[in-house]
This record gives sequence, structure tokens and C-alpha cells, in this order.
Amino acid sequence: MYSQIHKYKQLGMNIVVDPVSGSIHVVDDLTYEILDLYTENDFNTIVSLLKNKYSEDEIKDAYEEIESLRNKGLLYSEDVYKDLDINRTDSVIKAICLNVAHDCNLRCSYCFASTGDFKGGRKLMSYEVGKKAIDFLIKNSGNRKIVEVDFFGGEPLMNFEVVKKIVEYGREEAKKHGKTIKYTITTNGVLLDDEKVSYINENFSNVVLSLDGRKEINDGMRKRIDGSGSYDVIAPKIKNFVSKRGNKEHYVRGTFTAKNLDFTNDVLHLADMGIKEISVEPVVEKEDTDYSIKKEHMERILKEYDRLTEEYIKRIDEGRPFSFYHFKISLDNGPCIKKRLQGCGAGFEYAAITPDGEIYPCHQFVGNELYKLGSVDSGIENTQLQSQFMKSDIYKRKDCSECWARFYCSGGCFANNYNMNGDINKPYELSCEMQKKRFECAIAIKTYEILRRK
Repeated sequence: MYSQIHKYKQLGMNIVVDPVSGSIHVVDDLTYEILDLYTENDFNTIVSLLKNKYSEDEIKDAYEEIESLRNKGLLYSEDVYKDLDINRTDSVIKAICLNVAHDCNLRCSYCFASTGDFKGGRKLMSYEVGKKAIDFLIKNSGNRKIVEVDFFGGEPLMNFEVVKKIVEYGREEAKKHGKTIKYTITTNGVLLDDEKVSYINENFSNVVLSLDGRKEINDGMRKRIDGSGSYDVIAPKIKNFVSKRGNKEHYVRGTFTAKNLDFTNDVLHLADMGIKEISVEPVVEKEDTDYSIKKEHMERILKEYDRLTEEYIKRIDEGRPFSFYHFKISLDNGPCIKKRLQGCGAGFEYAAITPDGEIYPCHQFVGNELYKLGSVDSGIENTQLQSQFMKSDIYKRKDCSECWARFYCSGGCFANNYNMNGDINKPYELSCEMQKKRFECAIAIKTYEILRRK
């Protein structure tokens, strides 16, 4: 019985991935062909099948190299993790998402948060709830020295004065308890002005700004309350922010839909604005809308990722690179096996807190009473629900356990699985297809860069 490998062609290379060891191999055409025959045929049979194209000596050399790699545990390596019993009951809360505003100054068509109110009425978090949220984080973070708070919405800048008070309170409380809080904020940029830019750059370790790319694409989905487009308001403010942010961590995040399957053009549009850190994500929409991504779109989308990969490499070679979030990958190291098996830690390492102080596993579960964990007053009460998230990993899902990319994606997004399939442990098929393609592209790009340096 041979363990699984994954092989594909990208950027003119024959790439072979050994999922368990994490080894990446770039092989010649002969070796690539032998790998199709290796697990089902002996050496003599392989020679007879390939003798019209290659000499026996060539076949023997390639075959012996495959045997050597296999013996070293670098190819067809056994899955030593499938029976690993990882205890997560000692987990602590590392990060919280503070929904300081269940309100927004945009009315984006695809908004998972029901244009900002999470289907629960428009409201802002009070300073008192914010303080209790910080107290909850510090109390439940155990011995962890660095924790994170992400200000989210809706649009968090609509509650900016409270944001500043919470930051100050958090700084004081963290110091008392020997901790450091790293702050991030996700904003649509409408309310960014010089005062806010200055404050954010001084106090926030990461910033996520939202823009979908080209004006016509952005304005088709990201509209203001009066129905007008938002690009002309937001784009100059984002450019100004990025210029002042310098090398401090940030990125601009967009969404592509069925209306812009040529999303490479939107990525490049953002890059041409001077933005170096970019993410453009596929919309997740269960309802049958004119912008929903469907199975019939997959072939086009996968080819578009190939096109983006080519453009990405071209810009590297031209000396004007940018970074695309889904193409970032490390071939040398990465998350520990505990994280690789489980992923984001929603519900037991990460939690979202609403303006009313309710606690949910993450921001995408907010408003779903079935997934309410507790409150900042009572703490986490629904320990049975928390346990469901703790116990979930890639080996609890048949599709994941047999997937070559399982240690890269760690089982995908709980919320997407639930929203599309009604089950946090049932992977969303279209998301899986796109994710695997992005990993292929990311591995190819990283491999190309390594070989380019040699």
C-alpha cells in the first residue's frame, strides 16, 4: 500500500508533492511518467511500457532515484499522524474579534453580515462591553504572553472613540498581567482621515482594508447607502493610507464573484495602485444570485489562478513584485502538527464578541443562536459546543483525510462548511477546489523563486 503523492505541471516544471513529509520535488519528464506507473507495476513492466521513449539505463536511473527518495521518507511517506490523539482541552484564548459596530456605511451586496447588522439590528459596542471583552481575553489566555484583538464590524471606524478607549484600557490591563496585546482593524476605509490614519499606524500591528479592484467591479457590489459606488471615495484614502503605513503590516482585501471571473485584472489593478500586500477572495454565497460562484464557473476560475500565477512571476522577474495572500507559503517550516490538523482554533483559541457582549466561535457565526458560546459576563457556558470545535480535525472528515492538501489547509473554514452544507465538518466542495489550486500555484511560485536564486 503506497501513501498518496500529488503531481502537477506549473510554470514549466514537473512538480511532485509528498503531503506527509512536506517534500517538494521538481523532476524530469521521465521521472514524472514513471510516477504514474510506479505503484502498480514492477521495474521490468515499467521498462517495457516506456522503452519506446527512453533507454533502459535512463529508466533505471530514474527508478532508482524514486526508490531512494521513498526509502528516505521523502516520497510516498507513511501518514504517521492519522492515529495521533491530540488533546486540545488545555487550549487558551489567543485572539478575539471585537464586533464594535453592528452597523456599516456601505451596503455591499455579498455581505455575510447582512450589510453590517448581523440580522440583529444596528448597534455599536459600548466601552463597558469592550472592557469586559478585554478582561475575558486576559483571563482566558492562560500563560500566553502575546494575545490579539481584531476590531471588526460592520464598520469599526463608526465607533472609533470607543475603539481608542478599548485600546488604552487593553494596554493598561495587559501591562498589569505581563502580557502584550497586538491590535488589528478591518475597515472599508470610508471614514479614514489623517487623524485616524496616524492613530492606527501608531497603535495597530495590522490593518485590513477593503476594495474589490477595478472601479466598475467594486462599485457593482460595494455601494454606499444612497446606492452610489464607493470606489471614488475609498481608493484615494487607501492609497494615502498605504503610502503612510510604510513597511508596517497591512493588506488590501477584495472579493471576486461570478461577475468578475477575470479577477487577475482586479489583483493587478490594486498592485498598479501601489498596493504591495493584496488578497482577493472568492465570494461564499449559498443563495442562487447573479454573483454566486457555481460549479460551472470552476474551470474558468482555476485557469484564472494559472493566469494570475504567470502575471505574478512576470512582475517578480521585472523587479516590481507584489504579495498575494494565497500565494504565501513556506516550504522550510510552518505551523506545528497540532495546527496543521485542526486549523484556525475557532471557539477555543479564537472567539468573536458582539456589541451586546455575546461570544461566538468566530465573526461568521455571530447572530446564529445555535453557535452562541456565552457572554462576557458569564464566560463560555456552552462547553459542549466548544468541545465540538476542539474535537474536529482533518481526520474526522473523510474527504479531508484523503486529500493531498490536508496539511496545508487544515480542513478549511468551519463557517463556510456550515453556511454551505449545514455542518462544520462537511467541506465546501468549491472552496476545496479553489484552495487546492491556490496551493499548487503557491508551491510552484516558491519553487520557481528558489530555483531562480540558484
